[in-house]
Amino acid sequence: MKLRTAAILSSVSAAAIVGIAGWEGYRARAYDDGVGVQTIGWGTTRREDGSPVQRGDTTTPERALIALNRDAQRTARDIAACIGSVPLAQHEFDAFVSLAYNIGSGAFCRSTIVRRLKATPPDYAGACEAIKMWRFAAGRELPGLVRRREAEYRLCMGEGGAS
Repeated sequence: MKLRTAAILSSVSAAAIVGIAGWEGYRARAYDDGVGVQTIGWGTTRREDGSPVQRGDTTTPERALIALNRDAQRTARDIAACIGSVPLAQHEFDAFVSLAYNIGSGAFCRSTIVRRLKATPPDYAGACEAIKMWRFAAGRELPGLVRRREAEYRLCMGEGGAS
């Protein structure tokens, strides 16, 4: 039996942060993420002061790691707030944080995933399956997103890590 805790009481695990880092990859110089968003480090889109990353910005691995942790923790808080009291296992929560880190908390909170989790009773398998819907960027299916979503789905189902 899976131990589940209310999402609002959950926090992202170190393993999830490592998984996110693996999927995002590290870049010391800001780059366009393919859909027009300037990104740096391990997928960070905001500077330390909260302003958007700008073309030409640079970072160090140490600063980027701090930003990754900050952003992952913020993402975890955001999605926990929209999921609310629905109980989740750690691996489910980590899979959802990885997805939301990539697509944004707002998109996650408006998703089929959250609707399925808030059903009575929660549709855990359906919520995990819905992760796979998020394989497009700028209207195109991307092989890297297909691989990432499959790994997040397997993590959500308790079948292994997200990287």
